[in-house]
Amino acid sequence: MAKSCAITKKNSFVGGGYSNRTRATKFNPTGKARKYLNLQKKKVYVPELKKSVIITVSARGLRTIKKNGVYSTLKKAGVVK
Repeated sequence: MAKSCAITKKNSFVGGGYSNRTRATKFNPTGKARKYLNLQKKKVYVPELKKSVIITVSARGLRTIKKNGVYSTLKKAGVVK
C-alpha cells in the first residue's frame, strides 16, 4: 500500500537535515532524510451510502473531512463514487 493520503494526495518527501554546528563551521553536511506524513487508518461511516469505508488519511485530511463532510470530501477525492 502506498504511503499517501487518500484525501490530500500528499506523499512523503526528502528534507535536508542540517545541524547548527554545520552552519557554524561550514563543514560536514548531514545529508538527506525522508519525512513521512502523519497517516492514520480510519474507518468512517458515510450516511448517504449507509456503509463504512476504511481509508488511509493524514491528519490534515481528517480535518478536511470534519470541515466539508464525509461524503462530499470522499467523492471529490475519488474514493467513493
